[in-house]
Amino acid sequence: MKNRNKNRVFRFNRRIRKQTDYQLRLRLLKSNLTRAVIRKSNNNILIQFVDYNLKGDKILISAKSVDLKSLGYTLHTGNVSAAYLTGLLAGKKLLNTKFKGDCIVDLGLQSSLYGGRLYAAVKGIVDSGVNLRVSDVVFPTEDRINGKHLSVKDADKIIEKTKKAIEGLK
Repeated sequence: MKNRNKNRVFRFNRRIRKQTDYQLRLRLLKSNLTRAVIRKSNNNILIQFVDYNLKGDKILISAKSVDLKSLGYTLHTGNVSAAYLTGLLAGKKLLNTKFKGDCIVDLGLQSSLYGGRLYAAVKGIVDSGVNLRVSDVVFPTEDRINGKHLSVKDADKIIEKTKKAIEGLK
């Protein structure tokens, strides 16, 4: 059978490749709130605060878990504690730009588990002082945020030191 559509350009190519949920994106954009976009990989967490613009989204602030290394964090950057600290760092950066307003969480097509890395990052953003619409039920326990589940010796001290360094940023 001959392929008659080989030159056809699909209108929603990102939906076919399962990269964008356009209905969810439209609902988020209709809220007129700044989106806290959180993306995870095996080794990193990326947090961006994004405003919608007709010419394209405008990124206000961006923070990656690798940025924690410059603040004295020596542990793995892909765990719950690193996600929390990255959220705290992103929130502090946003508040230093004199941002006033509410934000909404944008997790995209990632599968979200209560108490996981994505919600640890959200808790970090909330603890930094950013107004974010989210329920407290989804957050991980304080023991996981403080690194008590990690097998590394003195992990809680490293996390506490990094947390103080983030809170001292201007």
